[in-house]
Amino acid sequence: MAFEIPHSCTLPTAERPIRLAEFDTLLESATLAKRDNAMHLTFYFDDAKGLEAQARDLTARESSCCSFFDFNVANDGGQIIVGIGVPDQHASILNSLQSRTGLPA
Repeated sequence: MAFEIPHSCTLPTAERPIRLAEFDTLLESATLAKRDNAMHLTFYFDDAKGLEAQARDLTARESSCCSFFDFNVANDGGQIIVGIGVPDQHASILNSLQSRTGLPA
């Protein structure tokens, strides 16, 4: 599935493949993807060294160019949880992210 980049994204076009690769690297270590509803997706990770900091850095940078994202990163005693929320019109982005992991909902 091709990744849809909304017109509201302010990340320079040349940097977009790099950012997507960063998300791929993070999400490839997810152990579970849970679709809470059409506008919210949660990824779960084992607490690997540096993973929480990596997730917080990446989601903060992404929020600065795509302000419609609502990210939440939490550490629940050995598990890193990354929640991603979007408005209705961007729900397909969550479909794209989830499909890139190969994890079932």
